[in-house]
Amino acid sequence: MFIIGELINGMYDNIGRAIKEKDKKEIQRCALEQISCGADALDINCGPASKQPLLDMPWLIESVQEVTAKPLCLDSSNLKVITAGLKAAKNKTIINSVTADSEKLDTLIPLANQFGAQLIGITISKKGIPQNKDQRLELAATIVSTCVDQGFPIENLYLDPIVLPVNVAQAQLKDILESIREFKIISEPAPKTTLGLSNVSQSTNARNLINRTFLTMAIAYGLDSAILDPKDNQLMDSLITAELILNKNIYCDSYLEAYRKK
Repeated sequence: MFIIGELINGMYDNIGRAIKEKDKKEIQRCALEQISCGADALDINCGPASKQPLLDMPWLIESVQEVTAKPLCLDSSNLKVITAGLKAAKNKTIINSVTADSEKLDTLIPLANQFGAQLIGITISKKGIPQNKDQRLELAATIVSTCVDQGFPIENLYLDPIVLPVNVAQAQLKDILESIREFKIISEPAPKTTLGLSNVSQSTNARNLINRTFLTMAIAYGLDSAILDPKDNQLMDSLITAELILNKNIYCDSYLEAYRKK
């Protein structure tokens, strides 16, 4: 499982304050804590706290790069902010994200090619969020076919089925899980899959339990990656154990400790 740490985001009070005060140490502390807990990459999002995201995105990236060479997932809906981040990045990068709309695909795929970045494609369009797995699969196929047409390597593509909160879209969650499996048959080589895990529990009273249960189920459906909080020890224990049961790791009595030492 490729784990993308979600915590460098201006929506969190400590990160929002650090962006405002240009507190590099707080950003670096957050980066290193997530890595020590198992993050393979770090999501970078200026969030609502940023009044100057064109300046703040490069500052965040430069601050993080001083303490780690882990890949950075540049998270913004603003093309100029993504471009500024790519120019500042020395680490490997992932663009988070591109929708299935032609104008987005025709802009962000060439940008990913130019900078050698990986890409997260989200199965949403101007028509809105898909209502079933068939609609998700259609949008995913559009993203994949456009990537092929534009020479973007599919092995560098992640598809995100768009996770919705269980308290407002409970009936869709099984379709979302099944979409993870079906995305794998779109092409050869198959695209990878990822999701923003915390969306599933948004505004619920049992967030941690819902997150780790959904993640375990998604892993069973073939999920390759997730954007999540690696500091949630119970969540990480569930992830490690799910992969053990699927025979992705070798059992020993101290398998949790052994996994974290890898």
